[in-house]
Amino acid sequence: MAKEYQLKRDNVVKSDVDLRIDYRGELNDQQYAAVTSPKGPALVIAGAGAGKTRTLTYRVAYLLEQGIPADRILLLTFTNKAAREMMQRVGDLLGNDAYVPWGGTFHSIGARMLRRHCELIGYKQDFTIMDREDAVDLLSTCIGESKIDIKATRFPKAKVLADIISLVVNKQCSMEALLERQFPYFAHLEDEMSKILKLYQERKRSNNMMDFDDLLVRWLYLLRSNAEVLEQYQRQFQFVLVDEYQDTNRIQSDLVDLIGARHQNVMVVGDDSQSIYSWRGAHFANIFEFPKRYGDAKVHKIEVNYRSTPEILHFANAVIRANTNQFAKQLEPARKPGMEPLVVVTNDAHEQAMFVAQRALELRDEGIELNEMAILYRSHFHAMELQMELTSRNIPFSITSGIRFFEQAHIKDVTAYIKLLVNSADELSFKRIVKLMPGVGAKGADKLWGLFQMGIAKAEPPAQELPPEDLGAEPDWTPFASLVPGLEACAPKVPKKTKAPWDQFHATIEQMEDPEIRTSVPKMIRHVLDAGYEDYLQSEYSNYKNRQEDLEQLAVYAEQFETPEAFLTQLALETDMDPGKKQEVADDEERIRLSTIHQAKGLEFKVVFVIMLCEGLFPSERSTNDPESEEEERRLFYVASTRAMDELYLCYPLMRFAQRGSGDLYQTPSRFITELPADVYEELRVR
Repeated sequence: MAKEYQLKRDNVVKSDVDLRIDYRGELNDQQYAAVTSPKGPALVIAGAGAGKTRTLTYRVAYLLEQGIPADRILLLTFTNKAAREMMQRVGDLLGNDAYVPWGGTFHSIGARMLRRHCELIGYKQDFTIMDREDAVDLLSTCIGESKIDIKATRFPKAKVLADIISLVVNKQCSMEALLERQFPYFAHLEDEMSKILKLYQERKRSNNMMDFDDLLVRWLYLLRSNAEVLEQYQRQFQFVLVDEYQDTNRIQSDLVDLIGARHQNVMVVGDDSQSIYSWRGAHFANIFEFPKRYGDAKVHKIEVNYRSTPEILHFANAVIRANTNQFAKQLEPARKPGMEPLVVVTNDAHEQAMFVAQRALELRDEGIELNEMAILYRSHFHAMELQMELTSRNIPFSITSGIRFFEQAHIKDVTAYIKLLVNSADELSFKRIVKLMPGVGAKGADKLWGLFQMGIAKAEPPAQELPPEDLGAEPDWTPFASLVPGLEACAPKVPKKTKAPWDQFHATIEQMEDPEIRTSVPKMIRHVLDAGYEDYLQSEYSNYKNRQEDLEQLAVYAEQFETPEAFLTQLALETDMDPGKKQEVADDEERIRLSTIHQAKGLEFKVVFVIMLCEGLFPSERSTNDPESEEEERRLFYVASTRAMDELYLCYPLMRFAQRGSGDLYQTPSRFITELPADVYEELRVR
């Protein structure tokens, strides 16, 4: 029972109440200070593994125990799962009847408010919320209506344009500025793309539709343009709580500031050192400038880490110390000492893969399950050799992205050219290539395949018997059948809109049949890229640069194979012996986790290997000329390091195949390693 309480205008805060939860006993001093923070703005910097979710959950419970009505609390998260988990924990603490009705993602709360008030901004209450596929379809319609000659201008596909428009919205910048910074190869199309954007916005409104980004943009517009609605929600929400604040964009921070303006009881929780999503619109300045926007904000730091050993935390603290734009923090261990992080130096990428695989098996023998290990990397192509090594050793693994490197569409597209040159009867490869062309669907590909085969058959010389003395002899070079007669047989039946790309395909194959190119997989890959596939990537994928880099690294990887046949054989074995595919039928099987660092954020593992820590790979070469990008890359390395609980291995090879066939290239370790003091790790050289 409450002994006394004080009712304050607009802010119900009780003091000296009997609490059901022993906050002092269940929280450490730093968590307790944040959970019981008095009214007013508060920034909670929760370091990695320091109990961020626990702190936010107990804050909600504390407010409810203080007598704050549940519907006066607005809890904003980035996933519905996070909101549900927090509410479940609050229910466990206070009883199942504890429920915060206004808890959810920014987008779900925005949709809820828009359903109530959309007529004030020109929409009907039954407006449709489009998913991504719907948005792409509508953009395709707008492109068609615009009368833009998309072939002449190499206009981006609708799904790429959808990504670009989303970034313009989330970054709150102009189309011109975004193209200049992230898509310079489309800068000359700025006028046409702005025209499509305007048409797209008009069609959405006339069709009473909103896309996912509109749920934020229209919500913000609703509040800014309707004083009564704004005041209603400003009065209602006495406390605003925000999770993962470092990942908010400008629109989201404006929404938080606007709704919380009356009471100023805004508590945001996050970690500036884990802000790694600027590429998708997150605005690092939001968390960094919060104390400036709220002059009387209290800043709470939660630095006691319950995840990692003291040695790993010592390493992580040293990693992030080099960043100048940050809230200074020092992760403190709650666990007993363990082993020092190891910087592992190998001769080349293959040896690096051998070390990781062998050490994983040793750890498995020591009692650590594969499920408790992760191999992290900056970019997907860094794991090529590793996937091959794990496969050859029959070590089960899963990939967070869900797609193995060699199974990605752009990898399969380019290898289809090689397969077709090696085997003119490869129907699947032929059809895969031609269906990339405009105007060719499944039926058209079937028809062209029939003509192609007829042309090849007519051009083939009759088989001749070899004399006995030549049987079993190895030819000086691998013989092959020319594909040109088959392509010529198809040409008269190619659809009109397909003629230009077909002529390019014809020329590309003819050039690749030159023995100098035909006997070199790296040259074939680069020729396909240079002869038009790079243009296809630009128009088809918003992450074109990453895919181009994948293909360049595939060419580098292929340097080790003497013939195209040997290269394709290895790829076939890699796919056939795929322990990762067992995931479909044996979800309880142990599998080591392979993941980019971005996708591993929020996870933890007993053992973590970080691979390819070479300068130019991690940090990426594109980031090293921009201080802000370099600092984000360092934060990414910090995130990777703090995923480890017990053991941390940081690997880099001394040699790698150089690009464009210039031989082996000496690698230097990442600056993120060389800038560290020697006492935060041990070095291990693999012999």
